[in-house]
Amino acid sequence: MSKKFIILGGGESGVGAALLAKQHGYDVFLSDAGTLKEKYKKELNDQQIAFEEGQHTAERILAADEVMKSPGIPEKNEMVKAIRAKGIPVISEIELAYRFKGNSKIIAITGSNGKSTTTSLIYHICNTAGLSCALVGNIGYSFAKQVAEDPKDWYIAEISSFQLDDIKTFRADVSVLLNITEDHLDRYDYKFENYVQSKFKITNNQTMNDYFIYCDDDDVITQQIPLLNLHTNPLPFSMKHEVKKGGFIKGDQMMLRIQEERVSMSIYDFALKGKHNQSNTMAAGIAASTIGIRKEKIREAIKNFHSLEHRMEFVAMVRGVEFINDSKATNVNSTWYALESMNKPTILILGGTDKGNDYSLIAELVKEKVKAIICMGVDNKKIIEAFKDIVPVIVEADGAKKAVNAAFRAAAKDDVVLLSPACASFDLFKNYEDRGTQFKESVKEL
Repeated sequence: MSKKFIILGGGESGVGAALLAKQHGYDVFLSDAGTLKEKYKKELNDQQIAFEEGQHTAERILAADEVMKSPGIPEKNEMVKAIRAKGIPVISEIELAYRFKGNSKIIAITGSNGKSTTTSLIYHICNTAGLSCALVGNIGYSFAKQVAEDPKDWYIAEISSFQLDDIKTFRADVSVLLNITEDHLDRYDYKFENYVQSKFKITNNQTMNDYFIYCDDDDVITQQIPLLNLHTNPLPFSMKHEVKKGGFIKGDQMMLRIQEERVSMSIYDFALKGKHNQSNTMAAGIAASTIGIRKEKIREAIKNFHSLEHRMEFVAMVRGVEFINDSKATNVNSTWYALESMNKPTILILGGTDKGNDYSLIAELVKEKVKAIICMGVDNKKIIEAFKDIVPVIVEADGAKKAVNAAFRAAAKDDVVLLSPACASFDLFKNYEDRGTQFKESVKEL
């Protein structure tokens, strides 16, 4: 009898998992408490996969042999609690994709900040080198769907802590851990150590044939490593000191030392600017070196890479005022990196759904660089409280257009308006993309 496989959540990862599970003979049922997008309904109907929306039918779900939970559904969800109480195994989409990936290999990237940029850069290097590869995971395209519909030799996967929480056998041939800062604590009982352990699951199941690339400048990571029994080849990277194996920056040169291959390159040739991006570029260069990509190809790809939409994206120059869209900055640390790279007086647009933010982390940078804050959220009390004694101008705005107009009024020639909200977007927008797009449209209307 075929396995009764229930999928909770009908977004990109849920529908992708449904297609892959059906292809492998599972008896699939997808359940979403919200509304499914029309394109996803069509995909499910085309493959004759049963689904429900607007509810979870407990009787059917609790008869499952195995459940795949979409990463967006928290453990405190009543249906998830009931599944756990019954002892039904729960897996994530990346676990299912791993199960059926065949001989393909995986480079998996996680971290609190810089995941999308680094994942995209590794994919760009692999693509430039002519590898059969796909960009999957948290970055937008379902890993499971890629395995089902268009398998590749290499999967470059951006992976969140939520996806790592429910892995069993998933193993990365090359794992990358960029940094760990406080984020999503609402999902980890407000315990930072739970979140740290979740990130380190990216090394689970690795062997001595695999590689673990990590930031040697991140105290949280370096304090955790000795406590773990890692079975993999560690390759640290550092902006502060030389490492025997891995990568470091000395003066204006990036040096990569992996096996016999040595790569050196001027940081002035990097397409990605800003110190945090030097770190991301090193991680990507090391990952590419471990899988044998030639240094000429690594250099070429690092030079001509285009940065991502909604991540430190230049929008326009309006009467001498520069506008930058960093809507993807959904936590305080991302905003810290954005502010750190500013070299002009800044009007900062902050706010949204707070995830337990500690704004004191950016207080020094705000004091040094920010002349006005525009709060773009439903509830801005916490932001106003944090910065009222530091920033002379704080204005509240309940939408992108009002925020952009207020920021433009506060700006002078040679200033920069930076949308880097440090918060999730769900109070006023569909998601961070919608927030960034509305910001850009409002700028163009000035």
